[in-house]
Parts: sequence; structure tokens; C-alpha cells
Amino acid sequence: MTRLKGEVVLITGGASGLGRALVDRFVEEGARVAVLDRSPDKLAALSVAFGEEVATVQGDVRSLADNQRAVAVCCSRFGRLDCAVGNAGIWDYSVSLDALPEERLDAAFDEMFHINVKGYLLLAKAALPSLAASGGSLIYTVSNAGFDPAGGGPLYTAAKHAVVGLIRQLAYEFAPVVRVNGVAPGPIVTDLRGAGALGLAEQSIGGIDLAAVAGPNMPLAMVPTAEDYTGAYVTLASRRDNRAATGGVISLDAGIAVRGIGRPSQGAGLSAKYGAPL
Repeated sequence: MTRLKGEVVLITGGASGLGRALVDRFVEEGARVAVLDRSPDKLAALSVAFGEEVATVQGDVRSLADNQRAVAVCCSRFGRLDCAVGNAGIWDYSVSLDALPEERLDAAFDEMFHINVKGYLLLAKAALPSLAASGGSLIYTVSNAGFDPAGGGPLYTAAKHAVVGLIRQLAYEFAPVVRVNGVAPGPIVTDLRGAGALGLAEQSIGGIDLAAVAGPNMPLAMVPTAEDYTGAYVTLASRRDNRAATGGVISLDAGIAVRGIGRPSQGAGLSAKYGAPL
């Protein structure tokens, strides 16, 4: 059964990683998909793979005009918009506050929040008229870092906590016309890049052997693939399955929240560095 047959979905950051897995799954479920992404090469690959089933728009999620253009292309090509998925994001590679260079802190904060939070806000602003007209829904990619520490450093963790607040506020503002929810993946092999302000723009989390590093620490004893996470997005995009859902986040953290008492905090080294008593 194709759960999204006839639906039209817009995905930001949909040309690689989790976003590309979402495009694959949504098309498989019968949806027509528009993608806003900054990589022309990866967008071209989408066009080759899917032809008329997928519309592509090159742009930056930090631009309201680019988000509006993506919505316009989507509606022009497919006649409507039923679901918008805010998925584009960057990671801070768990750089601690103490390790963040003072001269890069402002730029790194702005980059992290502009892409991971402002990009979602601008998508909602651009998509709201079309989603209200169709009685559709918004879905945001959160993270286990939206609820717990150690899924990133302070920049990423704060940004993902902000996304949870954004989901709840927009769900309140848009009800009962547009439903707003999120999916919080745990560890994932994907093409998530780092902040350019920290010199990490070309570094991908996919280059880390997460199966070896994180897998043994997960109660499920494995690191899910990007494809493993897509079903929750389909559920939230499905008009049949999401009628009772708004303001919530589906947590798919491979069991992070039930690990119990794990390793101690990481601040012990501050005593040796700064001479503070333990």
C-alpha cells in the first residue's frame, strides 16, 4: 500500500544522507517530492534518478526567498503542497564550550542557529499559506540532542532543543489547520557536515565508524541506517496516520534514553586545566 499516494512533499536538505533516504521512501510511498538543497551536483543526480517525480531547487535554507521559491516551484510543478519537511542541518562534532576558539564562537553560533533553527522557521513561514490551503503538515528533523546531552556540543544541543520548542509553538499557532511534529533520530550514518566557522564544512559524520564507536553503547547494540528512520516521517506525513498528532516528536534514539547511568561527565579535566578543586 502506498500511504502517500497523491501527496506532495517538500524536503530541505533532501539531496544526500537522511534527506535523500526520505526522498527515496516518499516516492516509493506514492508522493511527488520537491527538494531544496545547496548542492547542484546532488540535485542533478536526483533528477536523473526520479525524472518528473521530483522537482529540484538549488538554494540556501537561511534565505526566506529561497524557501519561498522552493514552495513556488513545488506548487507550480505539482499543483499543491501537503507536507513540508525541515531536514537541512549541520553538526558541531561535539566540540565543547571550553574547546571552542573565542575568535570563532560568534560565527559558529550564528551558522549553527541560522541553518538548524532559522532555516526551519523560514520554511514554516514560506510554506504556511500552501499548507493551510491543503490542511497539511510540517515535520522537522530533531535529534536525540534535542532532549539529552552528549549528542553534540553546546551549539548543536542548544539548537536542537530550540527546534523542539519551535515545534510546540508552531503546533499551537497553526492548530487546527496545520499539524506540526518532529522526528528525533539517534546515531545515524549520513552526510551530516560540520560548521564552516569551525573548519568542519567538508567533514561528514559518515566518515566516522559509528558502528564501532557508538553501536556498542546503544541498548539496541547497533547504529540505524538512514533508511531505518524514514518510516516515522511517512507516518507523520500520512493524512490517515497523523490526524491525532501535533506538537510531538517521535524519538528513534536506538535506546539512548534508557541507558541508565552511563559514563561520568566530561568536566573532570577542567580541574587540571584551571586549578579548580574537585
